[in-house]
Amino acid sequence: MIIGQISDLHIKAGGKLSYQVVDTAGMLERCVAHLRALKQLPDVLVVTGDLVDFGTPEEYGTLRELLAPLDVPLYLIPGNHDERGALRAAFPEHRYLQQVEPFVQYAIDEWPVRIVALDTVIPGASGGELCATRLAWLDRTLAASPTKPTVVIMHHPPFATWIGHMDKIGLADSRGLAEVITRHPQVERVLCGHLHRAIQARFAGTIASTCPSPAHQVALDLAHDAPSRFVMEPPGYQLHAWSDRSGLVSHTAFIGEFAGPYPFYADGKLID
Repeated sequence: MIIGQISDLHIKAGGKLSYQVVDTAGMLERCVAHLRALKQLPDVLVVTGDLVDFGTPEEYGTLRELLAPLDVPLYLIPGNHDERGALRAAFPEHRYLQQVEPFVQYAIDEWPVRIVALDTVIPGASGGELCATRLAWLDRTLAASPTKPTVVIMHHPPFATWIGHMDKIGLADSRGLAEVITRHPQVERVLCGHLHRAIQARFAGTIASTCPSPAHQVALDLAHDAPSRFVMEPPGYQLHAWSDRSGLVSHTAFIGEFAGPYPFYADGKLID
């Protein structure tokens, strides 16, 4: 099984640019084309929050149009830029979005790897939290299938990244989540967004990671007082490949036109 992950799309409506610089809609269009051209298509695609920029119906309408060419099941979660009601209204056929109220939390059981989605949104705030209600739901949901390999998807990562301005708007307290995840060793990975970079950390007996954006990336500055900046580094996404033999193996892919692929040669001879 291959799980594709994209994150932090920040789609605007009407051709508007993010921060007057970034054509997020055009860049998502290129990301979708890149995914469709893969030799091994993902079986599913998880989209880990900040789907749009202001949570408006118009933005979600644009997002829906841009994602339509993807012929794989999509599993969406909100980030701090999203609005739960508008998201549900824009994707009414995505019945999993209705599993829990008011939070957008759900479990998908029909794949070799179980997908459990967790809602970290605080309406009107940039940072995230996991209240007792959300954590209790997660504990019950994971306990219901203790032997099946599982990925937990959420927007805000549960670890400090060293990028100061982003950590200030990170997950408020990850100790409760760590206690729950530790009780459920079937959790293979905690897949997150928010950081617009590929970052990994050990967390609660597993690995937590963030995904790059198909648009702009947060500037790499590992200072506690790092200013809020973004860069136009190559956009990207991730593929998480699962088998019983290998477990979950993750790859970061970059979107663009690059030279190659070239064959390898040694001493003038082609290496098969």
